[in-house]
Amino acid sequence: MSALSTMSRDDIHAWIADTLHEMFEIDKAAIAPQSNLYTDLDIDSIDAVDLAVKLKELTGKRLSPEIFKTVRTVEDVVNAVVDLLAE
Repeated sequence: MSALSTMSRDDIHAWIADTLHEMFEIDKAAIAPQSNLYTDLDIDSIDAVDLAVKLKELTGKRLSPEIFKTVRTVEDVVNAVVDLLAE
């Protein structure tokens, strides 16, 4: 069982903010739940795939392509991780 499975939504958001900061050098202050990954945080499709790989490494579960395509905001990522961990 991953450590993420015991985390609250706020903890998961903080973890995602840390991950975005580490992977893409995004200012943590710019990472809000409503921040759009593509337009606000300047993440491109390659970066998004890298993020999905990182999520798989940390959760031990793969985000389905259908869900992945619907993710637009930081909150969407949080929701996807919460749903993934609930499976």
